[in-house]
Amino acid sequence: MTFRAPVGDFRFIFDHVVGFSRVSGTGMFADATDDVATQILSEAARLADDVLAPLQRRGDEEPARLENGVVRTTPGFAEAYRAIAEGGWIAISAPVEYGGMGLPQTITCAVNEMMAGACLSLQLNPLMTQGQIEALEH
Repeated sequence: MTFRAPVGDFRFIFDHVVGFSRVSGTGMFADATDDVATQILSEAARLADDVLAPLQRRGDEEPARLENGVVRTTPGFAEAYRAIAEGGWIAISAPVEYGGMGLPQTITCAVNEMMAGACLSLQLNPLMTQGQIEALEH
């Protein structure tokens, strides 16, 4: 079964459950308009669907291993992590002064859910990094 990130479901949740429009485009989230949120969700879905999801099974079939004292990760994991990091997906809601995008945590939660659904074993590292950012802030 092919993974497809549920962008429409997240838009429904944003619009009808959490009231995203009450914070989007206002105050500290001036850049977080509905259009920006939709674009971010769409790009995150593309990464989850095309890059991360194919690694889920591959990680089971070719797990990380210790080889002559060196850890070898599943083929494709390093490149996928690089795509996550370079795309700024780790720091969506982190403050701009720390290199983040300063967007609402709501967007980060949706992106994390998509990426975890696509390949949890790879998404755990960015989740830990987000926790470290949160700890440093407080």
